[in-house]
Amino acid sequence: MTDVRVPHLSANWNYPTAIRAGAGRVRELPSLCFEFGMRAPLLVTDPGLASLPFINNILNLCEENGLRVDMFANIKGNPTGQNVIEGLTVFRTGEHDGILAVGGGSALDAAKAIALMAGQSRPLWDFEDLEDNYLRVNEDAMAPVIAVPTTAGTGSEVGRSSVITDEEAEIKRIIFHPRMLPAQVILDPELTCGLPTNITAATGMDALSHNLEAFCAPSFHPMAEGIALEAMRLISVYLPRVVADGNDLDARMQMLVASSMGATAFQRGLGAMHALAHPLGALFDAHHGLLNAILMPYVLRANESAIGEPMERLARHLDLPNPGFGGVLEWVYQLRLDLGIPNTLQEIGIDGEQAERIGRMAVADAAAASNPVAFDAADYRDIFLNALTGTAPS
Repeated sequence: MTDVRVPHLSANWNYPTAIRAGAGRVRELPSLCFEFGMRAPLLVTDPGLASLPFINNILNLCEENGLRVDMFANIKGNPTGQNVIEGLTVFRTGEHDGILAVGGGSALDAAKAIALMAGQSRPLWDFEDLEDNYLRVNEDAMAPVIAVPTTAGTGSEVGRSSVITDEEAEIKRIIFHPRMLPAQVILDPELTCGLPTNITAATGMDALSHNLEAFCAPSFHPMAEGIALEAMRLISVYLPRVVADGNDLDARMQMLVASSMGATAFQRGLGAMHALAHPLGALFDAHHGLLNAILMPYVLRANESAIGEPMERLARHLDLPNPGFGGVLEWVYQLRLDLGIPNTLQEIGIDGEQAERIGRMAVADAAAASNPVAFDAADYRDIFLNALTGTAPS
């Protein structure tokens, strides 16, 4: 009789950066700090996590191993330029030499921006992802980052950029440099087990949006396409499981992986979901993953004419009962329903007073460039209004 091996969900990978995946591996943090030359790291985390026992355990673990560590947690759900400046002040005042980014996408994005700014003389917005602004960065002055995500959504731990809100201009800006990619990632599912059900659902749908938009983007990148396709299968299996049982470690591990896969895949491009979610997040300070989850079917319908072939492949890969675009759309609606995702934007307190402005902001967003259909500002306005009220496009 053949011996069938059951996979043990613990491994070390080196794509797209060094990743240690497995339950309990956060305990390897001190040795990793020494490996990357950190003796006085700054732990950057979400305010909601700062008082939780596992953060205190990480601080104690670092101190017990001879590290001098402080914490910064003054970060909004949509991190702002001011949050980054405040964190930078703490970093410099404490004479820190690296960053431990522990938390959701907000903390990770802020942490990476603080690490970028550690030794820069220019202001933050000078490094916005426009043209060749990244060449302005003094690479040698950047601080190393070890990233430990506690949500499975943004995949910021494997990204080379941070999305930061410019509150004065009321827009989200992407800060980019290739070396913003963390030097080391730890995917430890034990750290995600305390996540509330609604946040587990919203962040999981964020991971789906990254993979789905990357899969539909029209650019040539078969590697990213394949990663996105398999990540969506993982999400279809494990997101309902982890929402039903937040202590399911295997499901938590698989969702962390699917999240990292999404942020790896979207180098192929994103699309109209993110082009709309970015301005809506900036204007209404709404949860990014929840915005993408609500927008998803409305954007799919608007893109229908251009995504028939990828939707056929996705339906087959997910083994959906109905083929093609219709089957995928049905699956998305049912998944949202099962997870308790609202159907409309107005259900989360968004109104339509700035619809024209939102349309203009969306068409100017970087994510719009890789949408399968080249929508104009009026098109984006209409998609937003459909998602606002739950109206199907005509």
